[in-house]
Amino acid sequence: MKKFFNITLIAAGILLFSNSCVKDLDTVPLDKDVVTSAVVFDNPDNYKAILAKLYAGLAVSGQQGAAGMPDISGIDEGFGQYLRAYWYHQELTTEEAVIGWNDQTIKDFHYQTWGSSDVFISAMYYRIFYQISLCNEFIRETTDGKLDDRGVSGQLRTDIEHFRAEARFLRALSYWHALDLFGNIPFVTEQDKVGAFFPEQKNQAFVFDYIESELEAIEPLMIGAAQNEYGRADKAAVWTLLAKIQLNAKTYVPERDYNGYLTKCLTNCEKVAAADFQLEPEYQHLFLADNNTSKEIIFPINFDGINTLTWGGMTFIIHAAVGGNMSPGDYGIDGGWGGTRTTKALVEKFADNDVRGIFHTDGQNLDIEDISNFNDGYAVGKFKNVTKDGAAGSNLTFVDTDFPMFRLADVYLMIAEAQLRKNGSIDGTALGYVNDIRGRAGLADITAGQCDLNYILDERARELYWEAQRRTDLIRFDKFTGSDYVWPWKGKVKDGTGTADKYELFPIPASDIGANPNLVQNTGY
Repeated sequence: MKKFFNITLIAAGILLFSNSCVKDLDTVPLDKDVVTSAVVFDNPDNYKAILAKLYAGLAVSGQQGAAGMPDISGIDEGFGQYLRAYWYHQELTTEEAVIGWNDQTIKDFHYQTWGSSDVFISAMYYRIFYQISLCNEFIRETTDGKLDDRGVSGQLRTDIEHFRAEARFLRALSYWHALDLFGNIPFVTEQDKVGAFFPEQKNQAFVFDYIESELEAIEPLMIGAAQNEYGRADKAAVWTLLAKIQLNAKTYVPERDYNGYLTKCLTNCEKVAAADFQLEPEYQHLFLADNNTSKEIIFPINFDGINTLTWGGMTFIIHAAVGGNMSPGDYGIDGGWGGTRTTKALVEKFADNDVRGIFHTDGQNLDIEDISNFNDGYAVGKFKNVTKDGAAGSNLTFVDTDFPMFRLADVYLMIAEAQLRKNGSIDGTALGYVNDIRGRAGLADITAGQCDLNYILDERARELYWEAQRRTDLIRFDKFTGSDYVWPWKGKVKDGTGTADKYELFPIPASDIGANPNLVQNTGY
């Protein structure tokens, strides 16, 4: 099932990269990251290999494996890997995760005290735009004109049309991450010249409209829902990403009519709900080494302990969560890194009989007196490198577990939330979806009157914790900054305190501000 992503090892020898640089926060000129030889695309076998590299850009950080030949130089490859960096931004900044390490400014994420010279923010920023540059180059080299010039026809031509649409999806996904994290951003597409230049900065409304229009344009070009190779995007992935940006429209384009976007969000979610996806019968099976067999996952980031080696991604998420008196073998790994835990603000959202509350409590304190002490804060055992049958993954160091970026339960909760925001109540279908999720968790049904927006926000935490959703959710609910909702060590205070609204966006790295005269820094930085 994961064979497609093994092709990335071939792609390493196909694409010629000039390394980006974030050493000492040096600036990377956008779209200078990748140079392709015309000869590369003359070989029909190379198109799929290069597409595999685009997908693998979410999972690995270089051309050699766990380390060596990095895509972006100047930062440890584990820290600079796409999913790990994204997880830091979405989880460490919230009540769902703390980290005990003293690596540079990493604790500033949970404290919400970061600044424009933060190396972890720079790593995410440059990783996003490196990924966009790869997608731009593939899209640039697969136009009808270039395929005509190369004499590409028949089934290969049809396949490449799908590949190109998928590259546009991956670019839209990264532009969504850029929009959500950084707001007004530099903007480059395949229409821009290749080489060093100063990209223009586009505002949130422009980027939002671009992402929505791109996804709507490629939807008919994608392979049908649940019909593509595992790990490749299909129509359902497009519908889900559209629904996500539309549900968050109040954040990106607050001056516009939100109801219209909620209507579109519901339409896209209902398409997913009607497709061939099903809730996984057992919750934890979604987060194990053989979760690639699940019919709930709409779009994963694929990992493989033999062929997809990285110190980031799921290797980080699983290893960093194991410490104290936890047994690494129970998690299918050769050792824990003793770093990440959660706060009582998350733990206390779970009823005692909720099977989703997968916490290791033995030897752990619920209260966090010292973030640096792994034993302060409950450990999270949600993700494991073992199969449903209890067998360890193929490698005890690098894991097989895939990351479920989009899955059906999330879509069900988006339907309920969009109905509540639009109509003030939910219908029987949406309530049924909510109760299906509760039933899997071992909980009794609730009534429509019990399902309000506060319930949905808490239910999203219970269902989706550590799946890189929380920061975006809290911002949408106006709970991320300020003092309406606090959690331990928010604002660098033990019991939590309010923080400035500027932290709803991360700063553009100071290095890029200094290098590109077209960029204006986000307010407050």
